[in-house]
Amino acid sequence: MLGKTAMLEFKDPQGKTVLNGMDLKDAKATMGNGNRPTVNLEFTDEGARKFADVTARNVGKQIAITLDGEILTNPVVQEAITGGRAQITGERTMEDANHLAILLRSGSLPVKLEVIENRTVGPTLGQDSKEASQKAFLIGVAGVFVFMLVFYRLSGLVADIALLLYTMLLLLLMRYLNATLTLPGMAGIILSIGMAVVANVLIFERFEEEIRNGRSLRKAMDSGFSRAMTTILDSNITTLMACLVLFYLGTGPVKGFAITLALGVLLSMFSAVTVSRFLLKFLINADITKNPFWFGMFRHSGQEVAGK
Repeated sequence: MLGKTAMLEFKDPQGKTVLNGMDLKDAKATMGNGNRPTVNLEFTDEGARKFADVTARNVGKQIAITLDGEILTNPVVQEAITGGRAQITGERTMEDANHLAILLRSGSLPVKLEVIENRTVGPTLGQDSKEASQKAFLIGVAGVFVFMLVFYRLSGLVADIALLLYTMLLLLLMRYLNATLTLPGMAGIILSIGMAVVANVLIFERFEEEIRNGRSLRKAMDSGFSRAMTTILDSNITTLMACLVLFYLGTGPVKGFAITLALGVLLSMFSAVTVSRFLLKFLINADITKNPFWFGMFRHSGQEVAGK
């Protein structure tokens, strides 16, 4: 459409330009008498004077409206129009009328386009960005998985399972919403994965503090989740507020980032708190080991505590 946002002209039957885009104030598509699609034109004061003069001299004749030399419409003047407003009828559908109104409005620019350079950009750049983002996503997730396993062992395994479930749920939700995964959207997903991991780290560190205070594994786990919950809620609520601001004030790509980040934060609350807690409680009750070391505690000690 770039080639059409240029010079709008009104021409009399002799082909002489009598008005141009600067004389047109607005153009809107409406339903006129008899439920027929019409395009309402509104002229500037100077345009109204010119249009009244040309219509008075050409009743029963056609006045061509052209855009960049191409005829958009060629209506017949029914009577002299002196009020600064006019109607174009004869459009078959409302969609046609809307299209004509858009072209008339866009053609009201008082400049004529001059092509200085014509360049074609292929899809290679976009494909490269997509592949780089996917690679960053996979490397980031793999790095998080390894980090959690090395530093938190069985607890890290629980966090990795919860994180895997979180990623699958987020992608399924976006598929259900028929959302397009853009580059900003992928950035939002990667950031939300990091926040989900941070929630698990907070829980596990509180878990270790309770173990150091002499609590059993089960009591330390319950207390660790309870103590970490306030911090997790504060962090996620703050992030959701930022997402809300970005969504209402941002444009398309920024809104996509805000939506995916907000969905990720909400799902991470479920995965980091509910799923992780269930799996961790299952491991402790299974009595696989009573050594806190395997739950990421006392990284330089072989101390054991009671499992109950």
